[in-house]
Order: sequence, then structure tokens, then C-alpha cells
Amino acid sequence: MPALPPFQATVLPVTAAQLGRSWHRGCPVGPAQLRRLHVSYVGFDGRAHRGELVLNRSVTREVSIVFRRLYAARFPIRRIVPVARYGGSDDRAAAADDTSAFNCRYAVASGPKRWSAHAYGTAIDVNDVENPYVEGSRVIPPAGAAYRDRSRVRPGMAVPGGVLVRVFAAIGWLWGGRWTATPDYQHFSKTGG
Repeated sequence: MPALPPFQATVLPVTAAQLGRSWHRGCPVGPAQLRRLHVSYVGFDGRAHRGELVLNRSVTREVSIVFRRLYAARFPIRRIVPVARYGGSDDRAAAADDTSAFNCRYAVASGPKRWSAHAYGTAIDVNDVENPYVEGSRVIPPAGAAYRDRSRVRPGMAVPGGVLVRVFAAIGWLWGGRWTATPDYQHFSKTGG
């Protein structure tokens, strides 16, 4: 296995223009509370890449630790691109197997309308296809149906005791894969929601 270049993480401010349709007036946080975190990651090709997450400024340090550990473990990530590049569409980002964080939207779960943890920049979805959201027969993204059976562990998957779940747990973040009614295998959040 070839050596990887050193891990890099850079934190930069973000503007409303850079957030595009992933942000609008009325969101629970504004651009001043968010940051762009550029991180190194290992792709499914085994090579080093750079990606960008938009996060709440209060979590950039701990999320940098997570991605440093994933990089060292060579955990494969398909791509890390802000949801703004998909016009703010969670479905388009999920279909692209993106890893992303901030998106000012409501929670997908049934029940009363409430802001998602993503709307605060305190949640990250990792490898949406390998780690789908499952609600009955509904799977988001649809290509994630091939990963509904969690007993057959494949690269990029979040599984109990696996490196992805462990590194988020080490910073106190909770995994959506523990939800029994509607497992959200891609979802990690500071608040557990």
C-alpha cells in the first residue's frame, strides 16, 4: 500500500453566496456561525483526496479529529462536497454518494416538522449509498437498497464497532444506525438527532 501524503485540515469562513440554496433567511444558523472545513480523505480508489464540509464553527476541531482518524485508517469515502453544489438538494447529494454536513432543511423522519441537525451544521452524512436511510420499504438513496442487508460488510459502510462509528463515538457524536424504526446509517450528529 503506497504511503499517503500528510493529513490536512483547513478552516475557512463561508458566505451566503457560497452556501447557495443550502441556506436561506429563517434558517436556525447563519453564515457567520458556519465554517468550511477542507479535509484530506481516502477515496474508494485508495488515493488521497481533498473535500469540503460546511459545519457549525463550534464543531470544526472535533470533526477534524474524526477525519484525521478516518484518513489514518484509510476508511474509503466516495466524495466530500457541500450540498450547495447539488442546489441544496439532499436527494441529489445522496444519489451522488456524497459525504456532507450543513443543509438548512427539516428532518426526514415522520412526525411534527422540525429542523434537522444538519440545519445547525452539527450532523454529517457519510457515504449515503453504502449507508442509506431506511423507513419501511423506502430507501434513500434508492441505490442504497443494495446495502440494506447490513450483515454483509463492504468498504465504506458504517457498522457497529466499525472504525467509522468508533471515531464519531470518540468525540461524543451519536450514530443514526442505532435507530430501530428508521435506521439512518449515514447519519452522525452531535445531538443524536
